[in-house]
Parts: sequence; C-alpha cells; structure tokens
Amino acid sequence: MPLCTTGELVADAASHHGAVVALNVITLEHIEAVIAAAEHVNEPVILQVSENAVKFRAGRLHPVAAAAVAAARAGTVPVALHLDHVKSGELLRQAADCGFSSVMFDAAHLSYEENVTATRTAADWAHSNGLWLEAELGEVGGKDGNGPLDAHAPGARTEPGEARRFVEETGVDALAVAIGSSHAMTTRDAALDHTLLAALHDAVPVPLVLHGSSGVPDAEIRRAVAGGISKVNIGTALSIAMTGAIRAQLDADPRGVDPRHYLAAGRRAVTDTVVQLLTTVAAAPVG
Repeated sequence: MPLCTTGELVADAASHHGAVVALNVITLEHIEAVIAAAEHVNEPVILQVSENAVKFRAGRLHPVAAAAVAAARAGTVPVALHLDHVKSGELLRQAADCGFSSVMFDAAHLSYEENVTATRTAADWAHSNGLWLEAELGEVGGKDGNGPLDAHAPGARTEPGEARRFVEETGVDALAVAIGSSHAMTTRDAALDHTLLAALHDAVPVPLVLHGSSGVPDAEIRRAVAGGISKVNIGTALSIAMTGAIRAQLDADPRGVDPRHYLAAGRRAVTDTVVQLLTTVAAAPVG
C-alpha cells in the first residue's frame, strides 16, 4: 500500500490516546520482520533509519531507504519512514528525496540556546521541504556507546516549562523527552517518572516521544502511553533478538555456511519480538 507519513500515524494515535511504535532497522531482514509483525497484528508502524545505521551503510542513505520503501509498499498495513537521531545537516537534506516523511534532529547534547538555534534551522528547512520534525530536550542517555545519565545530572530530565518554551521557539512537530529511559539498554528495568510525564503532557502542545523503550518493562510502556506518549521508539530489542537467534543457529549447526539459514532465524526472532511490542503498546489503557 502507499507509504503513510509519520505525522499522520502519530496524530491518529494521539487522537485515540494511544501511540504508534517506531522501530529502528539496519538490515533488510529487520525491515521484513517489522512489516511481517505489523501485518500479523494489523497495526501501523514507523520504520526508523538512524544516522549510525547510515554510517554502517558506508554513509549511503538511499540503498537502505529504497529497500524500506519497496517493502512498505508491498505490505498491507500503514508504514511510514523516519530518519532518526540526525546530527548532520547534509544527511537531513537527503531525507526528502529518499522517501522519508520525518526526521528526528538531535541537538540535545548542546546547550539549551545552541539546541534551540540548531533545531529552529532544521525545522525551518524540514517544513519548507514537507517534512515533519522531531527534536529532543533533556538528553536521553546511552547513545554512541555512552552510559545512561545519572538521574541528577544536568539535562537528565526534561523540565516542563523549558519544554514548552523550546517547542514555541523551534516550531518542532514532536518532542522526545527524558523521563528515565536510556538508549541501548539490554535489560528491561528502567523506571519512568510518570509524574514528570504528566506535567510534560500538560505543558507541551505537540506529541511526546519516548526514546530508549527497549529497556522499559511492558507495564511501564503501557502506563507511559496512557500518560501521554504518542510515539514509542525501539531499537536495541530487535538487535538482541536477532543476535541471539543467529548465535543459537550457528551453535546448533557449527559447520553450516549458508547465511540464509541464520538470517532466517534472526528474522523470525525479530518478527516475534515486534509482535510482542506492538501488542503491548496496543493494549495500553486509554489515558
């Protein structure tokens, strides 16, 4: 079916007090698995390609984007394409020509004033080229091999008043908020600050996004969606599933050399994981 836009999927989810799941993909097997899972449970999804995934692809965005577009159009559920955690202005400017409807521009590592300036510039360019723009205020830790931020570190939590001002000053379409999750977690024991989420939901006039959701338990994810999160980002959980299944397949068949065997095992594991995640988010109580 035709590609949807991220803005449409997020707005629809928010109008029903729910959330759409956005899944980071690296390989064609990731893409196929995510769409197969979405079709299995009949839920829309957002395929996300991060700047780090583009670096892995020798800096070339178009090949992985073309694969995602083709797979999405062959599917039977609504799918949108999102370019995630972009710091490069050059990469940002490639998005519109590669099938992406949205970009997450990441300047959260900068000071507030620098974040506003950089994000305002990115948002102006994105909007003039028909793209929906997400940004981050309050740094969600765990990116680029760094550990999670200490709960009391500057920027470890998003301040509601500052978030409202940030959205007004930048014109972004959605805001990723720091409420206790962290990127690249391999355990699911993150505890979210739901009191802070409620305050952010009251203060911020655009949809809120939860990054680092792989480390958040199911019950916490459902509670966060009920509390106002409209987009749930997940990446590491897919890598855990794929790597574990491939490792098990190679251990079981140490003389095997056909990559189709272990890649098929990895793809099945990712599909199963995504089915569970989509089901969890869909089961969130109405906020």
